[in-house]
Amino acid sequence: MSRLGRKPVPIPSGVEVKVADRLVSVKGPLGRLEWTLEPGVDIAVADGQVQASRAGNDPKLRALHGLTRAEISNMIVGVTKGYERTMEITGVGYKAQLQGQTLSVSVGYVNPVVYTVPKGIEAKVDKQTIVTVKGIDKRKVGQAAADLRAIKPPDVYKQKGIRYAGEVLRKKEGKTGK
Repeated sequence: MSRLGRKPVPIPSGVEVKVADRLVSVKGPLGRLEWTLEPGVDIAVADGQVQASRAGNDPKLRALHGLTRAEISNMIVGVTKGYERTMEITGVGYKAQLQGQTLSVSVGYVNPVVYTVPKGIEAKVDKQTIVTVKGIDKRKVGQAAADLRAIKPPDVYKQKGIRYAGEVLRKKEGKTGK
């Protein structure tokens, strides 16, 4: 059995987990998330815990067992605390501006790049160089942060671009003038 899949997920107070027709619904103070169970994987809600189980022992089911448990855990954390990803914009003249649900990023291209923030995600800009992406769905927050980083990934020589906060980059040495 999967080690991670065997571990029960505790349900904190204020969170409601329901299972109906292969659809897991988690409702909490920040919102509501849903996940569709794959065939062969089931969950049981009892005694303030969620327990995942699988029908067989083939490799695909073993993988889905751990995935289902992790996904439900992420949903419970999302509806209680939420997820947040911070991005730093580094470079002379590089900046970001937020107007409603559109983020305008000036990162050395001729025109600023316009990024539309997805539904369910909240973006905030501090000091024009720090962008914070928040939401209750871990996948959407991570994808929005990855999309922002893809606009201008950090350069390995000058370290300019958009990076995750705390991301350590290895700086390459340029040509030597011999």
